[in-house]
Amino acid sequence: MDDDRVIMARARTHLVPAVLALANPPWQRDVWLDPEVFEDLEYVIHTLFDDFCDAEHPERYLGIGLRSEEEVALFRELDRALTVAEAQAPGGFDAEMPRVEGWAEVVAVAGRLAQVMVGNDLGEILALHEARGAAEA
Repeated sequence: MDDDRVIMARARTHLVPAVLALANPPWQRDVWLDPEVFEDLEYVIHTLFDDFCDAEHPERYLGIGLRSEEEVALFRELDRALTVAEAQAPGGFDAEMPRVEGWAEVVAVAGRLAQVMVGNDLGEILALHEARGAAEA
């Protein structure tokens, strides 16, 4: 596997689960509110904005952590939805934020983004498999 694919794979192993967590309210209730578990909303936001992407400027991560323009556009949409939800939460990114009115849009956008990201990853896996098969033939 070449260096670019390794970098992409490493970023995606953090980005995809973070997006999936935002798309899954039962996960949010069961995991984020459990003080014994490391992951919470702050961790997810940190992953999406600081560590492996910049949801405010996702175009910078095209080819690094994001595979397509559609992912970039959905990341921008997710940033907007999170901004609205944060403005509605008096404490910002905390346990109360999933209870604000705008959170439903965060979950919906994250669900669309998760579907696209997983589909793109499966397409990449299929392409690698087909390339390996062609090389062995």
